[in-house]
Amino acid sequence: MNQKKIGVAVIGTGFGQKVHIPGFQAHHRTEVVAVYHRDINKAKAVADSHNITYACDAIADIVALPEVQALSIATPPFLHYEMAKTVLQAGKHVLIEKPLTLNVSEAQELYQLAKNQGVTATVDFEFRFVPEWQLFAEMLSADYVGNKRLIKIDWLGSSRADTSRPWNWYSSQDKGGGALGSLGSHAFDYIYWLFGPVRRLNAYLSTAILTRVDSASKELKPVNTDDNCLLSLELADGTPCQVTISAVVHAARTHWVEVYGDRGTLVLGSENQKDYIHGFHVWGSQAGQPLKEIEIPSRLTFPQHYNDGRICAFIRVVDQWVQGIDSRQQIVPSLREGVYSQLLMDLSHESHAASRWIDVPTLKAYLTDN
Repeated sequence: MNQKKIGVAVIGTGFGQKVHIPGFQAHHRTEVVAVYHRDINKAKAVADSHNITYACDAIADIVALPEVQALSIATPPFLHYEMAKTVLQAGKHVLIEKPLTLNVSEAQELYQLAKNQGVTATVDFEFRFVPEWQLFAEMLSADYVGNKRLIKIDWLGSSRADTSRPWNWYSSQDKGGGALGSLGSHAFDYIYWLFGPVRRLNAYLSTAILTRVDSASKELKPVNTDDNCLLSLELADGTPCQVTISAVVHAARTHWVEVYGDRGTLVLGSENQKDYIHGFHVWGSQAGQPLKEIEIPSRLTFPQHYNDGRICAFIRVVDQWVQGIDSRQQIVPSLREGVYSQLLMDLSHESHAASRWIDVPTLKAYLTDN
């Protein structure tokens, strides 16, 4: 049976043009019918180059299009809340880039609004859909490591290492910038997915590059966002978890997750600095044996590869979203998971400011599910 395509509008033309538009155009159930940019000429140029019917410079105009049933938001974080609110109030489905909002109160409000409107809303937490991560999750669920004793996560990148890279929204905490928002939002989501909730946390955030040149004025502007994040977590089951995040280091060992238990060890890692989706491997060992690489079963592998690995994972996020739209059932991740990631980021900032451990409320206690 041929199902009707879902008309999608893409809001934002940076990451939106690199990943969202090609991802939606590749998916068999979605069709990009409109694109938004605050500059109408840029919106028209993107629409023309991708064969998209409508170009808009107002969110109200784009949600009013009858051809648009769903929208994706791929703008900087400080714009997410108002844009998503407009989309949800119009009764349209929404996919939002992470971090979800600037604070947990905004995230909670969007979650409740989506629930009240009966629409399907999700966050682009793409690590949940990467083959190696899915195998890693399956092996943890199958009790491969036994009782967990220690979790160690390193995510080390060089995306902001160049001091000549100009000042932009990423350099401003008020606009949702920083490594914690960019990378920590993902890490908090996959920690919750793989290991469960967090009981308490302690965070130390630092800025390695204190000023950057503003492109417009050519003057140095202060950077008040974090380049490095050192996070100590105690999970709800008591397991200690150490997380090190940096956006300003040149490291060969870019993204690594190590889990040590009383029965075995599982390691997930990638040395691919250019593509944070492709390049992962899984290793395991039990009873003191040496680590051995574990083959990824074909049922989990991407059916098609793209030069930009983010498209591969994004298409799977879209697939989950479409299933939720079709079935009118709750999907995971929804904005619920976005709220939890945002809560942990807010508490990390609070912990850093107070130089102390912070207790984490349960997600169930935090959300109003009526």
